[in-house]
Amino acid sequence: MGVNTLLSRVLGFVRDAVIAWLFGAKMGTDAFFVAFKIPNFLRRLFAEGAFSVAFVPVLSEYKTQRGPEEVRTLVGSVSGALGVVLLGVTALGVLAAPVLILIFAPGFEGADGQRALAAEMLRLTFPYLLFISLTALAGGVLNTFGKFGVPAFTPVFLNLSLIGAAIWLAPHMDEPVTALAWGVLVAGVVQLAFQLPFVARLRMLTWPRPRFRDPGVVRIMRLMLPALFGASVTQINLLVDIVIASFLTAGSITWLYFSDRLVEFPLGVFGIALATVILPRLSKQHAAEDPVAFSRTLDFALRWVILIGVPAALALAVLAGPILATLFQYLAFTPHDTEMAARSLVAYSVGLVGFILVKVLAPAYYSRQDTRTPVRIGVVAMLVNIVLNLILVWPLAHAGLALATSLAAFLNAALLYRGLLRREVYRPLPGWRALALRVALAAATMTAVLWVGAGALEQWIAWGAFDRVWHLALWVVVGTVVYFAVLLGSGWRPAKTAHAPADG
Repeated sequence: MGVNTLLSRVLGFVRDAVIAWLFGAKMGTDAFFVAFKIPNFLRRLFAEGAFSVAFVPVLSEYKTQRGPEEVRTLVGSVSGALGVVLLGVTALGVLAAPVLILIFAPGFEGADGQRALAAEMLRLTFPYLLFISLTALAGGVLNTFGKFGVPAFTPVFLNLSLIGAAIWLAPHMDEPVTALAWGVLVAGVVQLAFQLPFVARLRMLTWPRPRFRDPGVVRIMRLMLPALFGASVTQINLLVDIVIASFLTAGSITWLYFSDRLVEFPLGVFGIALATVILPRLSKQHAAEDPVAFSRTLDFALRWVILIGVPAALALAVLAGPILATLFQYLAFTPHDTEMAARSLVAYSVGLVGFILVKVLAPAYYSRQDTRTPVRIGVVAMLVNIVLNLILVWPLAHAGLALATSLAAFLNAALLYRGLLRREVYRPLPGWRALALRVALAAATMTAVLWVGAGALEQWIAWGAFDRVWHLALWVVVGTVVYFAVLLGSGWRPAKTAHAPADG
């Protein structure tokens, strides 16, 4: 899963680079990112958030305790009910596109056409929610049956579709940036079509029947209602950033988008992949009433968060400017854009470990079919984020919005962790203090090497593409080697954390 997710993320970088090169950080690009952000936000909130964390534990329980035909019936009932709801939401979203733009980007001006352009593109991107939510359902079935690779590969088609639209369709459009909205719509259809044959191989592809009173559907809906908020507090915080950023300097939304995308790379390749894998496992262990195995699985995941998340966050912060210059600063994307996006990338990097911890800790609640506790914690984190936004946006502009989101993520993670300890759901295994000291030493050494070696951002801006690429590759390799060399030299051994503990 990690390999396929890595492939998707690399192509995502290519996609973002193409968009940056061809469209830059301008009014039209800001309008597209808002039009894409709205269905994408609903996807993460609803499909990958509330629906997945409610559906997978119930489906895992059916798979463990019932026969294949009952599992097929559940899948058919859920897909039918989900499809009916999504059709209604999609129709409403398309009709209300101008109102949604006014709500989510109130700072967009009507006189210069930015608001109308965003609404036009939202009518094309909103149906993406329908297709990608059904794709999430198919992915939940595949993950429950241990087929993690296909869902992880599926986002590749979104990246390919947007790259193709930017390069080949945009030159033929009256407003070139609208080609990206068409690319989003096509990607939704293709991603769903790609997964269906793999679901059919499991004999789980059944005709959708909207049975809202099916006991399994009722349970999933009850679990979803609170999870609609609790599963995706980070996404709500990011959306609040966009609303406030629409009042800032033109380009602010685009700077936040590109810096967020770079943080999403380690979060997606490692954090989301780890969370996706452990949710069915934790659900199975809870259904089997094995609390010892449950706690060990969570301990295993948290150790990897520290081992990978801490150096990734520090490296992103130190190399923020060089990475942005190397990937995006060509053609329409200016040195000023690089400097502005680097500020928000450093701020987002502060919260990377917090973002990953939320992704890993939340499944410990959802696997136990407890969606209420993350909601209460999420409300606190969201309110704190809004307050911090209003405080930090004045001195730090768009970077203050990113920093507020990072700090709120750490608060969210800390409260989730405390709740698991208090309920004795999680009992840390021995060795945490030694691990923390080793990671701190290795990460500090790596950061010092990168800080001294990478040099000033002005030099990276002055270099051409070839010099940027080979210097960035060099320091990524050097940083990785230094980190793991110090880690191994301090006594850490991969064999102790390389594999998840066996059940039982």
